[in-house]
Amino acid sequence: RSCNPPVGNLATGRTPVTLTTCGQNSTELYCFYPDQNLLRQVSQGCGQPRCTKCNANQPDNSHLPADMTDDFFANPVSWWQSAQGVHREEIRLDFETEFYLTHVIAVFKSPRPAAMVLERSQDYGQTWRPYKYFSINCTATFGLQDDLIEEGSMCTSRYSDAVPCTRGEVIYRALNPANKIEDPYSPEAQDLLKLTNLRLLLLKRQECPCHGSGLVEKPQRFAHYAIYDLIIRGSCFCNGHAEESPGSVGFLRKPGSCVGVVHGKCVCRHNTAGDHCEKCAPLYNDQPWKPGDGKTGAPNECRKCRCHNHADSCHFDLSVWLASGKRSGGVCDNCKHNTEGHRCQRCKPGYYRDRGKPMSSTEVCKPCACQPMGSANATFSRSWRCHPKTGFCYCKPGVAGPNCDRCLMGYWGFGENGCRPCDCARDCDQHTGNCFNGYDNEPFFNIPIGGRIPDLVQMPTNESEEEWKWNDHEQGFSALRHPEKCVCKEKVLGSVTDFCQMKYAYVIKARILSAHDKGTHAEVVVKVKKVLKSGKVKIARSNRSIYPESWTNRGCTCPILNPGTDYLIAGQEDSRTSKLLVNMNSLVKPWKAYLGKQVSDILRTGCK
Repeated sequence: RSCNPPVGNLATGRTPVTLTTCGQNSTELYCFYPDQNLLRQVSQGCGQPRCTKCNANQPDNSHLPADMTDDFFANPVSWWQSAQGVHREEIRLDFETEFYLTHVIAVFKSPRPAAMVLERSQDYGQTWRPYKYFSINCTATFGLQDDLIEEGSMCTSRYSDAVPCTRGEVIYRALNPANKIEDPYSPEAQDLLKLTNLRLLLLKRQECPCHGSGLVEKPQRFAHYAIYDLIIRGSCFCNGHAEESPGSVGFLRKPGSCVGVVHGKCVCRHNTAGDHCEKCAPLYNDQPWKPGDGKTGAPNECRKCRCHNHADSCHFDLSVWLASGKRSGGVCDNCKHNTEGHRCQRCKPGYYRDRGKPMSSTEVCKPCACQPMGSANATFSRSWRCHPKTGFCYCKPGVAGPNCDRCLMGYWGFGENGCRPCDCARDCDQHTGNCFNGYDNEPFFNIPIGGRIPDLVQMPTNESEEEWKWNDHEQGFSALRHPEKCVCKEKVLGSVTDFCQMKYAYVIKARILSAHDKGTHAEVVVKVKKVLKSGKVKIARSNRSIYPESWTNRGCTCPILNPGTDYLIAGQEDSRTSKLLVNMNSLVKPWKAYLGKQVSDILRTGCK
């Protein structure tokens, strides 16, 4: 069910802030009429006034703001008093967090103000909105109708009479017949009840009517505001997910005091968290957080994410929630035990699922056992070294076997670049490349360039057959659409000496636009963006062709040039045909600003 914290006095243990206090700068002499005189019938007069001094620095003569919020049972005659002669005074109580207000009671020692406003802030004092206006004449003072005439009006004259001249009360109830709130945690209820600051603006002072014209003492010595008690009843704001705060029965007890301070933090239930139970606990974000329903009593608990015991927290993702038909929106954070995915439901690259263990096991994902020389480092699916379900490895061109540890039929020379095709009509010796002439060996497979190799391991189910077919016009040139299927040994940017020894004819920054199979050679169209070095062939910042010299039997250009990507390209030229060439000795790297600066510095200072 939804929960409700207990109500207490929010003012207890907190000190209000006022504009003035009597005796702030020096001792003041003030006068007042004893309470017992003022509580008699006004017709009997105020009696004889008493005068005394106020000094904020003398404990026996001080009347500080804290005296409004002390224990009114232990200190019934303590009060706060303003400086003399002020008309506009402000009393503000700042809370360290959000609370729910139920009602406010102010007990005045002086006559109640002729005009006053009670305001609240919900953003720690940045903006303020009125709760209630108080005036002996609402229309004249604030331009509002009196709620004694019009129920629900923002102004009332009920608490603005000068009589009684002392211990007169001003009361405000946040929930009254005019404010019909069915669900106390609805947005409408929060807008009304939630606050971070409370402020009383005292706008117009008035005298007790029993003050006669023949006063002995100076009138200004009676001209002040004074308040015995300021009581602000409310509770922790917990969104219906808690019914207590840290401490005893919702309160943090003060040592040696029987009155509790209402604490601002909630002891959350329903798998919620935060000072106000305003969010779900770290591992319980599978559906949107909601406050408890105060009308129906529904708790609206937070639901645990399905992370298979591989994550300590999760977050709610609206797109996942909508895609699931609003059934599940939790995305697990920082999956452990070599797992990944929204629910840590699959093994990350380099690992595969051990079917002999439950998904919740810490050892469910086992490392791939791939032969380093024969397995591909960059495969078609997010750098998987092996199939995440079977553990079969992804192999370099011409390599076969679950662990990529031998050559395919029709290939030989197992090494760093995979295996080379046999130069034979049929199979050849895998170590020497010598052709077999007999027909007693394994059956021969006629594999066209760009075709499927029968010995390849089964691909993941989300890979369609179409992705592995090349069209008839560009058969064999797979790098145009599927560069991730190509594996080349790339040239690295080594030392300054190594770079200079290559004597590159040109160095450019270029974006790959398209690639074409010309039958006898490949042609790659690029947009030259920056020329760092040029030779005999003139290079302009415009579109032009470069010519890869190296092909693999899979129809890939080496080095790999992905369309749509910016590269740093350093290579040779053919001045006779004015062609820029790219081969396995060329330096081809995805463009990075630091890389461009590094090469520019080498060209400027290193290569002489």
